[in-house]
Amino acid sequence: MRNLGRIHLSGLRAIEAVGRLGGLRAAADEIGVTVGAVSQQVQKTEQQLGRALFERHPKGLQLTPHGEAVLRHLSIGMSELSAAVTLAERRQDRGLTVSVAPVFASKWLVWRLKNFNEQHPGTRVRVDATDTLVDPNTSDVDVCIRVGTGNWPNVSASKLIDQYMFPVCSPSLAAQISTPMDLARFPIIRDQGDVFGWNIWLKPNGLDDAILGDGPTFSDGSLCLDAAIAGQGIFLAWETVACDALRFGRLVAPFPDRYRTDYAHWFVTSRHASNSRSVRDFEQWLRRELEIALAPVDMPVEPDDC
Repeated sequence: MRNLGRIHLSGLRAIEAVGRLGGLRAAADEIGVTVGAVSQQVQKTEQQLGRALFERHPKGLQLTPHGEAVLRHLSIGMSELSAAVTLAERRQDRGLTVSVAPVFASKWLVWRLKNFNEQHPGTRVRVDATDTLVDPNTSDVDVCIRVGTGNWPNVSASKLIDQYMFPVCSPSLAAQISTPMDLARFPIIRDQGDVFGWNIWLKPNGLDDAILGDGPTFSDGSLCLDAAIAGQGIFLAWETVACDALRFGRLVAPFPDRYRTDYAHWFVTSRHASNSRSVRDFEQWLRRELEIALAPVDMPVEPDDC
């Protein structure tokens, strides 16, 4: 690593930021300096390296083929440096920051956190409700509860529970539904961010989404669930998100069929740091609460071909 002694780290950081973000201004905003300062750092470092890494165009800088090869290594190195700083600064006060999607936070997690606080009074939980895919290696987040296939790079992911989907609606609407074909007679509530669509439930029942009519569309699953409770239509819901509304009678599942998606809920932590006592406590508590929450629900039906 002796060759690092003749290259300033600030210059390498500037090159990596410009290359990754695609421009001087974005890099300057991230680093917290002026555009001119970033430009000077890039030029000085290129001179120290003895080779240009960017081509200059009227619209900005563009990486050369050699620059792209250098950037790949720089990005890995800067990510590792960021992770090291995060690990060194990680809190020791037993505080716990949990990143979770807003719909899971509002419809499931916040209603149960009191139980965790009572069982672990020494651990303060901060919930970061966001749809952004937070990296626990380089942020102050201790735990991410994610929905997906679990194949995220550079993290430790442990499956919590598989995700099942099924129609839900208000009790008044459910009283008018007898067969899956009846879904065609009612408004369908749609989640703008849904990655599956209704066919995951309709096809095992010999139907497809061509039978479905219009209905309100929302940008958040929590709003969709509230709209279903308010009687605005039928919503294709996740088991974990709808379980409380079903248990308390605010929603009804008019059909027993529940079909598994390719997604699951995952407990995600940093791959760099060994889990603290508070993280282990939270995972154990979360698994118990999920088991309790879904225990009264009938076993889902597995489709022959979906």
